[in-house]
Amino acid sequence: MKTRQLGDRTVSSIGLGGMPMSIEGRPDEARSIATIHAALEEGVTLIDTADAYHLHADEVGHNESLIARALASWGGDTSQVVVATKGGHLRPGDGSWYVDGRPEYLKEAAKASLQRLGGDAIDLYHHHRPDPAVPYADSIGAIRDLLDEGAIRLAGISNANPEQIREAYEILGGRLASVQNQYSPAFRSSQPELDLCTELEVAFLSWSPLGGIKSAADLGTRFAPFQQVADARGVSPQVVTLAWHLAASPRVIPIPGASRPESIRNSAQAADLVLTAEELAALNAA
Repeated sequence: MKTRQLGDRTVSSIGLGGMPMSIEGRPDEARSIATIHAALEEGVTLIDTADAYHLHADEVGHNESLIARALASWGGDTSQVVVATKGGHLRPGDGSWYVDGRPEYLKEAAKASLQRLGGDAIDLYHHHRPDPAVPYADSIGAIRDLLDEGAIRLAGISNANPEQIREAYEILGGRLASVQNQYSPAFRSSQPELDLCTELEVAFLSWSPLGGIKSAADLGTRFAPFQQVADARGVSPQVVTLAWHLAASPRVIPIPGASRPESIRNSAQAADLVLTAEELAALNAA
């Protein structure tokens, strides 16, 4: 597995998003554990989660606890695995989401996440989503405090715009390790954020990286070039899409969600696929 830089850590160039294993349509725990173990076997060393990845109001942190159990039950070395979690975006249990960016809440949420994940500090903690009711500087100030206290090892932000990225970078004293934003063939409006991360040498974790190429209808129309390259290379269009992410910038680390072992095994192949300039031109124009 090829690697990329995330703060002062080196992680796999393809990560694993844990959300599908804990929300609507989630599989049984045995299959989820097998999925995480498959990722580890493929050399994946970045696993993304959040305290809000759950279904019911009484199971906050479901995905964090699941990942902790999977790591504990795996027979290999997990010392290099970075588990990234997030706080500040909540689910009351009725399918809706809301935000809470109050500093006191973020600190409480981080400590609860640490309890579920185990260890003496969270590897990487993201402020999940800006709260319009709370000054962004106040929310990021809480992340800074957690970093200074040693409760978290690396600090990140999610769903942020360029102005917020610069503000967080300044408040954290240049210690912003990552920005996690949506980015995919169908959702390219985060290009300015990706470019800024490249400039600042901050990792860009693209969530929902396979958006837009999941259905046959998509692949037969706007995103046909992804299928054409896949056919020519003898791989799946999902692998081509993740390779397209990796080619966008050396700072990009896609975190495809998975709930089946075969899905993450397939995604891991993208680390070794180097697209030609001609292929990239066709994909970028799609």
